[in-house]
Amino acid sequence: MDALNQRIVLVVRQSRLEDLVARFNTVEQARFYVEHLGADFGDYETEHRNYQSALRLTEAALGRFGRVHRLDRRFLPNYLFAPDALVAVLGQDGLVANTLKYLSGQPVLGVNPDPARWDGVLLPFKPGDLNALLPEVLAEKRRIRQVTMARVRLSDGQELHAVNDLFIGPRSHVSARYEIQLGELRETQSSSGVIVSTGLGSTGWFRSLITGAAGIVHGPLEPALDGLRARGFPWEADYLHFTVREPFPSRTTGTELVFGTITPGQPLRMVSQMAGYGVIFSDGIEADFLEFNSGMEAVIDTADRHGRLVL
Repeated sequence: MDALNQRIVLVVRQSRLEDLVARFNTVEQARFYVEHLGADFGDYETEHRNYQSALRLTEAALGRFGRVHRLDRRFLPNYLFAPDALVAVLGQDGLVANTLKYLSGQPVLGVNPDPARWDGVLLPFKPGDLNALLPEVLAEKRRIRQVTMARVRLSDGQELHAVNDLFIGPRSHVSARYEIQLGELRETQSSSGVIVSTGLGSTGWFRSLITGAAGIVHGPLEPALDGLRARGFPWEADYLHFTVREPFPSRTTGTELVFGTITPGQPLRMVSQMAGYGVIFSDGIEADFLEFNSGMEAVIDTADRHGRLVL
């Protein structure tokens, strides 16, 4: 496909400096606020300069191979990606994961704007790699890694996808009440929420929960759990894992069904018993949520569509 027809979407984010200026109106007012707290404002400026430099290089390189549309992360939920678009993301890792959630199989290039600052597990490329990389990507000669996503479907027809994890629980710091079912096992629970993790997300929030549980008991985990804690599970695995946060035992609530595996043939089902404060959100984006209140049923399983990362 020639450069006149190839569509390329470049997903970007605001720097911390831009966020501060939006809050305080000017750079000098932002500087006064940060330095008044004893922090180094120069670090904000350096990060911003490095990102803007990487953005110029990335946009110029992409422009040699197609028509580039720059998309701010704030507009991801409402943007319609063309089926034949190539998507480039100018990191961090979280921005790559958040972008994958809104795609339908379009390949994603993760570009690290500042390798000295960001480790970038999902950012294998630098702006300088793109001139040599793009011809191979467009000719479909680069290896693609498939990423399994999670999906939750509500009984009112609403859906939400996750690349890293789903949170099902209370809107604030109160107890979640719900009925939970996996296969033939079912119980009513009170907890601070349920985390459902994909393979990609298994070394993040999910890992911290398993590590915390191991620390509390001061003993070795079962080999399978210890392997999950140490290494997570494959990004392309056709299953998910869930764990319940802080389950509370009482006369009416149980604590037996607190960890398990979700497969295409065995989804996790939950029915809310929360009057008006239940929510479901994905990948840590609390602003993009579904309400999960009394009587609503949620079915959580692997999604039909997958993310595709260029390696």
